[in-house]
Amino acid sequence: MILDKLDADLNFQQTALRVRGQRQELIAANIANADTPNYKARDIDFASVMKKALSSSPEAPSSVQAVVPEKTDAGHLDGVTYSASNPSSSNESPLYRPIIQGSVDGNTVDMDVERNQFSDNAIRYEASLTMINGQIKNMITALQS
Repeated sequence: MILDKLDADLNFQQTALRVRGQRQELIAANIANADTPNYKARDIDFASVMKKALSSSPEAPSSVQAVVPEKTDAGHLDGVTYSASNPSSSNESPLYRPIIQGSVDGNTVDMDVERNQFSDNAIRYEASLTMINGQIKNMITALQS
């Protein structure tokens, strides 16, 4: 019973690392193609991809829920929803990011957005690694006592 919970927790973190890694590759491709004419920036919606990946997993924790932002003022911008697909294991591909600032050559990469997304995703990847390390240390401590 305890091993099932531990397995589910580690599976969640493993899935999060996999999805974060795939997202990092997409963002890196956006940055690499910042000067490519007609290149369209792409991304995935992490929450949707995680929800889809965990719902297809038999040992998925049942308490995982997506957080949906809501507009609380008429002046707020509408939320942007990206593809809910997993680019490496699905026939669906990531959706293109909305155009924030147009360019003459048709490229939609905004380097400020890409750098922010890259840094945010990298920090969250590291946080997942830290959580896995903590879970493994707790397991080792429990086994040694």
